[in-house]
Amino acid sequence: MRTAFLMMLLFFFSCRSQAPQRSVVPDVDLKRYAGLWYEIARYPHRFEKDLVGVTATYTLREDGKIDVLNQGYKGTLDGELSQATAVAKVPDPSEPGKLKVFFVPLFGAGYFILDLDRENYQWALVGSNSMNYLWILSRTPQMDDSVYEKLTQKAVSLGYDLSKLEKVPQR
Repeated sequence: MRTAFLMMLLFFFSCRSQAPQRSVVPDVDLKRYAGLWYEIARYPHRFEKDLVGVTATYTLREDGKIDVLNQGYKGTLDGELSQATAVAKVPDPSEPGKLKVFFVPLFGAGYFILDLDRENYQWALVGSNSMNYLWILSRTPQMDDSVYEKLTQKAVSLGYDLSKLEKVPQR
């Protein structure tokens, strides 16, 4: 648990530098966005090192904030479960696709919804304040190749380096 805490601190401090302005999706229905998401691909980072079967669960709270539960398995899909909890909020209601996630009080990291299946809420492309963070998320453990290709091309158009992107094993 202490290692996860330290890794989250590193994440926050590394996200503090601003990346070039990127547009986020203009409208997000957080009620529809809430729920379970599977991590299909990501930029590798120490706080997720050797984690597979990674998911994020977002739960809306009555106060408008969002409880976040990130979890994955160490090494293999049958490995030890690793979890991290956080609270997210939308700092500016005019930009609901730009959230701030707090794993530690007072130190928030940007969570930018860069692209989203706004019709069915089945996939999302997520970045952060820094160009060093990128995730492809899906409501299902597997993603159709054409959707994955669409999202990687969107990432390239935003300036992301696909050579850093790694797929995440899921069940």
